[in-house]
Amino acid sequence: MNIGAAAQASGISAKMIRYYESVGLLPEPARTDAGYRHYGQTDLHRLHFIRRARDLGFPVEQIKALLALWDDRQRASADVKKLAQMHIDELEHKAQALQQMADTLKHLVEHCHGDGRPDCPIIESLSGSEIQASHCCR
Repeated sequence: MNIGAAAQASGISAKMIRYYESVGLLPEPARTDAGYRHYGQTDLHRLHFIRRARDLGFPVEQIKALLALWDDRQRASADVKKLAQMHIDELEHKAQALQQMADTLKHLVEHCHGDGRPDCPIIESLSGSEIQASHCCR
């Protein structure tokens, strides 16, 4: 199948397929006499693996490691589990950071009058005015 058919079958755009080839997630495909890429079922299976890993938020470098483990039939499942646990830890850290951002914004929104006045704690916080004021008058 050509790159368009592979894109449609995998749910990954042709542009991303070319990118995955360029970074080594997908091997260089066979080429037709005219130079067009030709993908087989093995390539499609690999694209599905990559898509699922991306859907779970794995970055490219970790997907490379997962693909290497997938290709290694002698792998230890402990290696796969360790990689997945590292990703969970990163996701949980990001989730905590996002929650802190949301909490900060909720606090600022609660203290903004939201009326015609120019005073706005959201703008003051973003501009650093509230920090500068607290340091200048001690």
